[in-house]
Amino acid sequence: MSSIPAGTYVIDPSHTEVGFTVRHAGISKVRGKFEKFEGQIVVAENFAESTSVVTIDASSINTGDANRDGHLRSADFWDAENKPTWTFATTGVEGEGEEFTLKGDLTINGVTKPVALDAEFNGSVVDAFGSPRIGFSAATEISRKEFGLTWNAAMETGGFLVGDKVRILLEIEATPEQADAEASAEAETQA
Repeated sequence: MSSIPAGTYVIDPSHTEVGFTVRHAGISKVRGKFEKFEGQIVVAENFAESTSVVTIDASSINTGDANRDGHLRSADFWDAENKPTWTFATTGVEGEGEEFTLKGDLTINGVTKPVALDAEFNGSVVDAFGSPRIGFSAATEISRKEFGLTWNAAMETGGFLVGDKVRILLEIEATPEQADAEASAEAETQA
């Protein structure tokens, strides 16, 4: 039996981070995150039937370096102008309780591949404003080459500038879909 409250939730973008790390020159890691994304999580009574769908705006990349961000948006990497969104959609859930595996289809650069995320339920609370919230952490590692992200530069000392393995890291906070709709309706009424 899952300890995660059943229901339909929407990701709260102001309290969620969608990020990644990748090796640079074989000696350090570059971190990046996406500023724009949205998603829905449906926690089913039978936890194995739970689903999620997340859409990421590929052009919203932020690595802390405007030149690098521009290069990542270009056709050398993910061609954000022609392939503006990345998606993840659940295909299955294994395990119950605090730790589980979320399987799904990840689409990056127009290429869809199956991935498995190691996920952890961080708990549920009612915030200071009376809104229920749930939190998750999740991570997976992909080969960027499998998604057609093959640009690289050979280094004089051997090896390549950009590593192939990319670690995707998620810190998610979500609120019930109904509460989100009620907050939007209330904001419209006050306008």
